[in-house]
Amino acid sequence: RLTGQQQEINSLMQKKSAVDEENARLKNEFGNLNRKFKDKSQELKDTEECAQKKEEQNRLVIKNLEEENKGLNICCADLLSDLEKLRKQEKQWKREKSGSDARIKNLETDLAETREQIKSLHSICSNLSSQVAVKQEELFQKGCDVVRAK
Repeated sequence: RLTGQQQEINSLMQKKSAVDEENARLKNEFGNLNRKFKDKSQELKDTEECAQKKEEQNRLVIKNLEEENKGLNICCADLLSDLEKLRKQEKQWKREKSGSDARIKNLETDLAETREQIKSLHSICSNLSSQVAVKQEELFQKGCDVVRAK
């Protein structure tokens, strides 16, 4: 009966040894898993902090872009207003130019007519000068005839 108990004790000791080894292995595995969990938790925390920073940066970028967009919209509105003023001014200048062109054409026509009149008057003047010269010659001849007749 002692040998049976001894065998049972030996068997239980072997089981206890196996359980202790299994416990040691599980504790080791638990320690490894716990370290991995802590590493992953820290990695998650770092990733979340990084994501928050990125999100904050993105909010700032969006805010800055929105403000820049407001400024550009104001600038666009001003440019469109200026463009409209310039278009009105261009229409006014075209009307004025059209009036000036018509006036220039009339002045050119008047100038051409005046040149023709000057040419005609110059011709008349030349004819009258010739007639005066002829009359002076006649007068001179008559003066000579009067002197001879005396």
